[in-house]
Amino acid sequence: MATIKQGILGGLSGKVGNVVGGSWKGISYLRALPTHVNDANSIGQRTARIKLSLVMHFLKTCTPLVRIGFNGYAVKMSAFNAATSYNYHHGVSGEYPDFELDYPGVLVARGNLTGGDNVACSSPEAGKVALTWIDNSGTGIALPGDTAMILVYNPVRNRSVYLLQGNTRSDGAGEVNLPAEFSGDEVHCYLAFTDLGKLVGGQEKNYVSNSIYAGAVTVT
Repeated sequence: MATIKQGILGGLSGKVGNVVGGSWKGISYLRALPTHVNDANSIGQRTARIKLSLVMHFLKTCTPLVRIGFNGYAVKMSAFNAATSYNYHHGVSGEYPDFELDYPGVLVARGNLTGGDNVACSSPEAGKVALTWIDNSGTGIALPGDTAMILVYNPVRNRSVYLLQGNTRSDGAGEVNLPAEFSGDEVHCYLAFTDLGKLVGGQEKNYVSNSIYAGAVTVT
């Protein structure tokens, strides 16, 4: 049974025939139910499921970081869903059924703040990964005090270690301590910058940068 709370053009809640109404994030919607599914297991649908699974499998390891990184795109959807959508379209490579994450194409943060320059990663000692970058303060809207967010992803274990508030842009380097079991594993590293004081609670794209893929390194 359905009820119409705001007149014939809005506020429908429930099902009437093959029409379903509801509200999501304060937005009323109507949609028609499909009369039938021609092929629920078509190559196109299987492709979509594989790609979506790959992306979500990765993003769930770093949800708190992604919520900050895609905060500026959390418009009529969550930041996590915005990250999922972007990486579904830009962060997967290969042909059906052999899809894989395209690590250089993946973004864990997206915005207009100036990103890092000459970003690189290394494992200088056991259980640590270090990222370096050039202080490009003054380029675009980059400031010396912008905070580094660093992500280290281990695909073998499907685990991420990340810093939400690392060193500043002017420091030119940051380090992440990793679990002992990461030793010998190849990890993928990302760097983004934020102005957390302005970003939290808002949706300003100018206060977070696109993440930069720093490369892959085998943990010492």
